[in-house]
Amino acid sequence: MNIKAYILTAIMAITATAQAQESNSAYFLEDMTARHDLNPAFGNSSSYFAIPALGSVNIKMQGNFGIQDILFKDPQTGKYKRTFMHPDIPYSEALSGFSKGINKVTADASITLLSAGFNAFGGYNTVEIRGKTTIGLRAPYELFEFAKDLKNQNYRFDDIHSKGQSYVSVGFGHSRQITDKLRVGAKLNVLLGMANVDVSIEGLRADLVGDKWVMTSDKAEANVNIKGIQFNNKTSEYDFRNGNYEYVNLGDIDIDGFGIGGYGLGLDLGAEYQIQEGLKVSGALLDIGFISWKDTHTLRQRSSSFIFDGFHELKIKNETTQPGEILDDQFNNYSDQMSDFLRLTDVGNTGGKTTVLGATMNVAGQYTLPSYQQLTLGLMAQHRFNGDLSWTEGRLSANWSPLDWLNGGVNFAVSDLATSVGWVLNFHPKGYNFFIGMDHAFCKLSKDLIPLSSNTQLSIGMSITWNKKSSESKRKEETQEELFW
Repeated sequence: MNIKAYILTAIMAITATAQAQESNSAYFLEDMTARHDLNPAFGNSSSYFAIPALGSVNIKMQGNFGIQDILFKDPQTGKYKRTFMHPDIPYSEALSGFSKGINKVTADASITLLSAGFNAFGGYNTVEIRGKTTIGLRAPYELFEFAKDLKNQNYRFDDIHSKGQSYVSVGFGHSRQITDKLRVGAKLNVLLGMANVDVSIEGLRADLVGDKWVMTSDKAEANVNIKGIQFNNKTSEYDFRNGNYEYVNLGDIDIDGFGIGGYGLGLDLGAEYQIQEGLKVSGALLDIGFISWKDTHTLRQRSSSFIFDGFHELKIKNETTQPGEILDDQFNNYSDQMSDFLRLTDVGNTGGKTTVLGATMNVAGQYTLPSYQQLTLGLMAQHRFNGDLSWTEGRLSANWSPLDWLNGGVNFAVSDLATSVGWVLNFHPKGYNFFIGMDHAFCKLSKDLIPLSSNTQLSIGMSITWNKKSSESKRKEETQEELFW
């Protein structure tokens, strides 16, 4: 574990690990086995057992800046080998991709290790074990401006914040029909905390005094919750134009016996209501919960004022260097510069800490065309409650079920971070279910196959199914329920 590389990875927007985020494109697809993760009220027409580690894999990243704003093409090779700080990249072009306000990037990912669903106890039940992580970065425009251009004598930065959390969730869910119109569901999750990192800088300023940059901040702190982690401070000489300055900074990081560092509980709640034939509304509140961590390792700036040499462009290796090595070289170089910029040192174990999960709210409406019931239209609004890394999205979708064993859809979404076009396909013949989809369908790649956009999402999963009810039998049951009520 390297906290410097962690911070840099968030800044360069290519880390794709996170809190579980299923494909929003699949919210309205009945017969998709993992749909209960979007709303625990959703049942299923069949029992299933997910193929271990392949039952549901989800990766999502979104933001208002990305790799294409950090890396630029070398005019000779056409490959992305220069950063926005390179002197040959004009100032206006180098900063054109960053928002003049706040720049954000968030990444979510989950993997279902084990999962099963079955009809019993008067409703539909699910049991699952999933690995989840979430990471996000919030940085002001002035940070990138300062990295690129040191012509100004004074810089004032908005708060800089980066945080991430990783845990394993063991969930038990149940949903049932309350009336012919109302269905409700809930899922209880036992949480095993693996890692938590929270880095924040408040009131940061940079002032040119003579030929030296003096950095000051109201608060700069990192809190790390990882079992067995050890930080080693180091003393280095800071080489500046007119002399050497000695400082203490964060050095190597060791992890001894990485394991469970905290325990917690989470709760998912959901409901679905049929207003009239062909018109449904639904809502869910996911990841309501907390993790209590045993130990917190705190890093702080030793002084509120220090000398900083500024960010500088790294040297790219020669043409024989592989793309992965180039990226590693950039990470190592900039992580050292970020270490100088943050100037954090270990102050020891400050005791236990409780963190809350970033809850997600889903609200949706679904309309089935009366003249062609294989086609439905859906509108979904989603909001992530995550402090200054919160975001909101609205998604309009069209979903088609041309065959009893095949359905899918296309959709368009707008959020406060990006716009996107998505799609999903769900194959569910007797005995098997396979789904694949993307909420952000297009992601430009460099010649080195590096994703250039911070907006991408992929969901894929495979399950074994049985006791599947046909569409005809489901319609008969629904008719019987209406006659009964």
